Amino acid sequence: MEAPPTTIQQIVEKQVLTVAKAFEDKIDDEIAALDRLDLDDIEALRERRLQQLKKMAERKSRWISLGHGEYQEIPSEKDFFAAVKASDCVICHFYRENWPCKVMDKHLGLLAKRHIETRFVKINAEKSPFLAEKLKIVVLPTLALIKHAKVEDYVVGFDELGGTDEFSTEELEERLAKSQVIIFEGESLVSHAGSSATTKRSVRQTANADSSDSD
Repeated sequence: MEAPPTTIQQIVEKQVLTVAKAFEDKIDDEIAALDRLDLDDIEALRERRLQQLKKMAERKSRWISLGHGEYQEIPSEKDFFAAVKASDCVICHFYRENWPCKVMDKHLGLLAKRHIETRFVKINAEKSPFLAEKLKIVVLPTLALIKHAKVEDYVVGFDELGGTDEFSTEELEERLAKSQVIIFEGESLVSHAGSSATTKRSVRQTANADSSDSD
């Protein structure tokens, strides 16, 4: 038997009041905690916050000086090694002059501006035979996801992006974040803890890898 409208309204009102009360209690607790702080505590919190902001500003300035925030081409293999040594996180696009690589370029150019914490670069695989062979680069485009001078993961072709060149920038962003080479808090992002294990390859050492896709 359906409850009278007045009864339903009373139930809803009671639920709303319960939520509001819990919210008010939380705010009251926070206010009480602040009231318990003396001037020295407040000054210490302020100083800590200022130091945090200063460190963030210094880090951002350093990133920019290293080329973060832009999508740049690495002119030589020597410059590649210098880049991965200088930055903690690097995404390197091994490319050649074809349509799929140009599609990848478009998305990486946008992501480089969003994720200043990571350096985004590209290198012509056909002009970098030593590096391409060392990292077992077969399919183009291939993204090498590098952390602390080690290749943690690869994005090979478009298979992980829906198998089509019509994938969105956000889809690529989520894929890169799963390897923790960028910081991203998207709603559909799988927890970092649940991401699949990857094989680390040092760019300073001979690597063992394989790619199953083809151009």
